Order: sequence, then structure tokens, then C-alpha cells
Amino acid sequence: MSRRSSRVSMTGDNGEFYLECKAAYLSIYESVKDEIDSVEDLVQVLQQAGRNPSKKVLAKYWKSDTEHLTFDEFVDICKKEKATTADDLMKAFRKIDINGDGYISLEELYKIMTTKGEKMSRSDVKKMIDEVDENKDGRLDYGEFCKMIMETTEECKKVSRKIMEKKELKRRKEDQTKTSYSERPMSASSRSNKGASLAGSRKSLLSVDDLPKPSPRNKKSKGPAAASLAKLSEPKNLKEWTHATSKGMFYIDEETEKLLCHQYNLKLTEDTSVWITIQPIKTRCQADSDQVIDTGLFILRDKPDEDGNVLITFTRHRDAKGKYGVKCSLDAGNYRIIPFTTASRLKKRESDPSSTAKLLQLKDGKYTITKAFRKVLEDIFDLSDLDGNGTMSREEFNWYNIRTSDEEVGDDEWEVVEERLELEDGEITKNGFLQLNEMEAEDSNGDEDDMWVTLESLGINKELVMDEACPFVIDVYTEDCDDAEFKVDAIEDMMDKLQRPLCQSVMEKGEATKVKGMKDLTMYTYMSDTRATIVVDNKSYSSVRLNLDCSGSRNCLTNQPSLDETFSVKSQSQIIAYHFTPKNEDDEWNVKCEESIQK
Repeated sequence: MSRRSSRVSMTGDNGEFYLECKAAYLSIYESVKDEIDSVEDLVQVLQQAGRNPSKKVLAKYWKSDTEHLTFDEFVDICKKEKATTADDLMKAFRKIDINGDGYISLEELYKIMTTKGEKMSRSDVKKMIDEVDENKDGRLDYGEFCKMIMETTEECKKVSRKIMEKKELKRRKEDQTKTSYSERPMSASSRSNKGASLAGSRKSLLSVDDLPKPSPRNKKSKGPAAASLAKLSEPKNLKEWTHATSKGMFYIDEETEKLLCHQYNLKLTEDTSVWITIQPIKTRCQADSDQVIDTGLFILRDKPDEDGNVLITFTRHRDAKGKYGVKCSLDAGNYRIIPFTTASRLKKRESDPSSTAKLLQLKDGKYTITKAFRKVLEDIFDLSDLDGNGTMSREEFNWYNIRTSDEEVGDDEWEVVEERLELEDGEITKNGFLQLNEMEAEDSNGDEDDMWVTLESLGINKELVMDEACPFVIDVYTEDCDDAEFKVDAIEDMMDKLQRPLCQSVMEKGEATKVKGMKDLTMYTYMSDTRATIVVDNKSYSSVRLNLDCSGSRNCLTNQPSLDETFSVKSQSQIIAYHFTPKNEDDEWNVKCEESIQK
């Protein structure tokens, strides 16, 4: 259906239908020109329009070779697939009423909302019941259940219509003034879209058993990862937002072999929309490779919510240059920003190089740094200049010192820096940093050991190649908070604070498969265009050993030593079993996993 034909029919009932479709679309996307680029997004926008598509229905419109759907194609789907009927409601009611007593209890509704569809807390589910529980018996009869669904659907329509009207009003003002301003992102806004989001959670009850749940045993990508990578959908008026930036690095700790990284604190004094990106940095001392080391971000609350959760959101979309980005709305407060990598490409080196580069040379009776060492030091300075202003502040020098010597820079040490090194506005220049290393070279009497300790702590091998570290840059944009504070908070084990949020993200966004042979053992698989992650959730009171044979996967790299591993999962716990990335992004890739319980 062409865009022109749909607009011509905007009269009477057809016009109201079109507006409802448009409002549903704009509650998720910024413009009707945006395209639906995944089956998950198709489910979401159809739910906003009051539809609850089954797996069979989705297969009619999202085929194996489908890459995207336009707004007009979405309108056409809504014409063919009718909104929820009374019969649909009765079927849904009977599915949720597990014991068949004619009522839906808090436990029955909570079980559905924590195993299927969008995940909700117990308190959120109780609020849903309380809103329509007229006789206050703590459960829903059929009439109350229907009221909950239908009132939520109408609320969703109203919220969607308001979002659409606000965006169109802003566009008209922009057209009149001929400015470059564009609408504020609304799809992730907790303030304006809160009702629509809750509506989506409630409406998903209608077909929880019919939604597509491909088994992680054979999870296929849509095709080559590179084919689906495009320019990130960043806010159009981004130049007007407040910008803060910081560099950082992933390091493989030489002793523990854990992945360490810079971690950040974001302080907001006002509620605001944010746009945050992370991208790997290429330096001269890195190993030559056409493949990008994957990076990502998790945004966490500073303190857990009432259910003990800290996860707010994480990056899922990436462009062809390796940049990941995420948009969301945050309330005033403190947040932790933690970088993430699957470590499928960033691994401990298998062996040391056969040759060792020279760091020092004897010249005119004294030791100085070699030309090759100087180039590496210049790269190190650039990476340690976290804010990219061309100089190294005391705080930046302190983070460099913590990483390379496990010690902070004291007042006495900083006084020496101020006295002996070249500074600019109280910060160390690149020439001053080289002076520091020249002084150390002169004092060394030709002993390079301490210098190699520094280099190895930064992931640089004996040939002066950075092969056990990955530098990155993070950019934070805030729309309504002009004094946002974004700075390094620690250099710590990446998974120390990410273990639970990462498991939560996979269990919320991934697809679940029950493991045969054990009732309370579930395997979740999350798969994006460039990453797949498998989490195993053991809700039983017994520990279990689970073998996952993924050797049938194609074109995959993984963080594990092999594609056939056995994992121990303690009772009442979750583990991250595998991360995968495509070995070659220009080729199709798939994850195939066969699981078996080990006795």
C-alpha cells in the first residue's frame, strides 16, 4: 500500500483507523519514515495498535528474507489483523487461570509476567490487579480482567495520540520558523510513555503462548551482520544537547586474567533524555586487524529498586564502524555507566612474541628512550587524556598511575610533576609526559624491567603491540541537563557489577527454552545483529552440571575456550554460559546449541 493511498483515505472511519495506526507507530518511532527493522519491534508496535499477533500471524508478514517494513506496510497489516475480541479475552483468561477456579490470582498473573512476555515485578503486578479489583479480594474475575485489558488498551491509545499530537505540533512550529530543531525522542521516555509501556505489558497477556519463541538450540541470524549495520538513529538536534566525553580501556589483567575496564558515574541534576555511545579507538600500537572488537554499554541505577534490580537499559544497535548507541530518559540522580565486551576477540595472548623491542638506547653517555618506544608513549598519553583536551590532568594522571603501579598520585609526587615537567594550565602536556619517561630512562642505568611492567599492565606485548587491551571512547549527550557530570569512577573487573544485570537483560530480552530432564532449568538466548549470549537459570534447589555443545554453530567466535563446554550451575542461580559474535560480519552466522545434563 502506498503512502499516498493511505493518506487519501483519511475520512470517516478510515481516517480514525489511520490516525490510530499512526499514533501507535509514533509511540515507538520518531517518524512514520522510520522503518521496522526487527520482528521484536513489529510485535511491539502491533501491540501498541491493539493487536496481539501469534507466531503464525507474524510469519505471514516477517519472512526469513524480510529486512524491514514501512509504515504503510504496517497500516496494511493492521487492516488485515483485527484488534482483540471478546473471544480472545476469554482464551487469555483461561490460559492464565492455571487452577481453573474462575479467578486470576496474584501468583498466577505474576508467574505469567515473569516467564513470558515483558518482565514485571511483583509490586507492579499487584498494582495492575488493585486498579480494577472492585471487590478488593486480591484477584480478578473475568469481568475485572476484561476491564483491565480494555481500559489499558484505551489508555494506550490516548497516550499514543498525545505523543503523536505533540510531535506534529512541534514539526509545524519548526516548519514555520524554518529552524533545524527536531522532536525530542519519545519512544523511551518514562514520563510521556509510561502508560503506553505498561499497556504493552498488559496486552501481551492475550497471546503469551503464541508469541514467537525460536529455540536457542538453533538460533539463526537474519543474514550477514554487516548487511544490517547502518547509521545509528541519533537525535536530529543533537548539536544542541550538552556533551561530555571520556576515553577508557578494557584490559586483560596479567595475574587474574579477568577483564578490567574504566567504569563511570553519571550525575544528573534534572530529568532529561540522554543519548550515549561507545566506540573502539584505533591506535598505532594496536595489532593490525580488519575486525572490530565489540564494545557496548550498560546503564545501571546507583541503588537497586524495590525488587533489587539495577539495570535500566543497554546498547543493542551498532553502526558499521563499531559504534553502539542507546537513547533513554533518566530522572535526576546518580547512575553507573559500565562498558561491556563479549571478549570473543579480546583474549589473553597464547604465547609471547619471539623477539623483544628495545625501549632504551645509550646516546652521548646517557640512556634515552628509542623512537619506537616514544611512539607508543605518545599513544599511551593520548589514551590517558580521557577528556581529549590535549593535556593530562592530575585526575587523569592518577588513573594512569593506578593502572600501571596500583598506587595513587600523592601530593608530594604531584609537586615533583609541577616542578620538573612541562605543564599547560596546570596539566601535563604530551612533551611533559615524554620528559617524565626520559627522566626514568636516565635513572634506569639501562634496566628496562620497570618500563615493561608499565607496558604490560596496559596490554602491550614485547613487540610493542597492544594485543591485550582495547581502548574506547564514550560520548554522553543530555537534552535538558546542562550541568551533567560524567567521569571515571573506578578501574575494576567488568563483570563484578555486570553479572546480575547482564543475566537480567538476557532473561528479559532473550528467548527461553526449558532444558529437557530438569523442570526448573531454563536456557535463555539473546541475539542481536552482532552478539548472542546464552544464560542458564537454575531455579531448582540442586546444583547441576550442564553440557552445551555449540560446535554446530557457523561463523562464530566465542568467549569460551571451545564451543563444547560443561558448566556448573549452583541452585537458585544464573550463569552466563556463552557469548558469540560473527567471525566474519560479511557472512551469515548462526548459533546452534545442544544441551545435556551431566550426571
